[in-house]
Amino acid sequence: MRFCDSESYLEVMDYKPEPELLSESSERLFSFGVIADIQYADLEDGYNFQGNRRRYYRHSLLHLQGAIEHWNQERSPPRCVLQLGDIIDGYNAQYKASEKSLERVMNTFQMLRVPVHHTWGNHEFYNFSRDYLTNSKLNTKFLEDQIAHHPETVPSEDYYAYHFVPFPKFRFILLDAYDMSVLGVDQSSPKYQQCLKILREHNPNTELNSPQGLREPQFVQFNGGFSPEQLNWLNAVLTFSDRNQEKVVIVSHLPIYPEASDSVCLAWNYRDALAVIWSHKCVVCFFAGHTHDGGYSEDPYGVHHVNIEGVIETAPDSQAFGTVHVYPDKMMLEGRGRVPHRIMNYRKE
Repeated sequence: MRFCDSESYLEVMDYKPEPELLSESSERLFSFGVIADIQYADLEDGYNFQGNRRRYYRHSLLHLQGAIEHWNQERSPPRCVLQLGDIIDGYNAQYKASEKSLERVMNTFQMLRVPVHHTWGNHEFYNFSRDYLTNSKLNTKFLEDQIAHHPETVPSEDYYAYHFVPFPKFRFILLDAYDMSVLGVDQSSPKYQQCLKILREHNPNTELNSPQGLREPQFVQFNGGFSPEQLNWLNAVLTFSDRNQEKVVIVSHLPIYPEASDSVCLAWNYRDALAVIWSHKCVVCFFAGHTHDGGYSEDPYGVHHVNIEGVIETAPDSQAFGTVHVYPDKMMLEGRGRVPHRIMNYRKE
């Protein structure tokens, strides 16, 4: 049984192009940083659920510091950094250290000289309720951009999602992959009951974190999904971007494309999210975390699905973050340590 620690495509994904492939063939417009699954805890090293992957709970903070130092020293600093969720580990809740650990990581992020956009993953909800997160420093919705005269592009307060423009004609959309979830919600609420019903309909196991025997292994408790309301909002934003010839980058803790991810790590209703994205021309890239081993695939519609390798399972002598350089015709991921370089060309019209 695999729990978001896929090894099936490592051989292919470890390929790193020669440095000259990353040479600047056209004018670079801007860049942004990506980092995923820091999962800090003040604990000795441990292992994943199967006991075959080492987790470096304390060292993850040093990796974060290294990434921030790198971004701060870049000749042309990134416009922003995307933190793809699971910022502290669920073990913190057990030791009543959630707030203290979050404070340590947020103090580290304060060293970063550019804005950081925080995504929420399952480990955020192991530590905090949704209400707590909404009122915490992990809520970066204040960095959103508004589209004048288009009220349909304003997200609801019922989910944590927003969009922003780091550079003209490029729109980034941050999605809430736990909008439908049994995590972080009051168990007496109708939403919890509704989500539990969906989960149990697809997962008859006593242990709801187990994908054993499931036809759709993504229906486990540590995953979640996108509500119809959130997908309608996404559709409205993408409609605006199509009309205005913008290029769109989407960010989510959970991946949505099976070819880029172990199936047990996908969002519950990943097909619904893909259907919305594929009905538009503007989306060029979808960044996610969650898998720890990373992954990549270009879908039939030319959208590049990139899962960033997790900091938590990165040995002290390595690293796990990247800088994405954006050009008029492509994006180039300059990976560090476990994160490979990638060239992602935009589809031709």
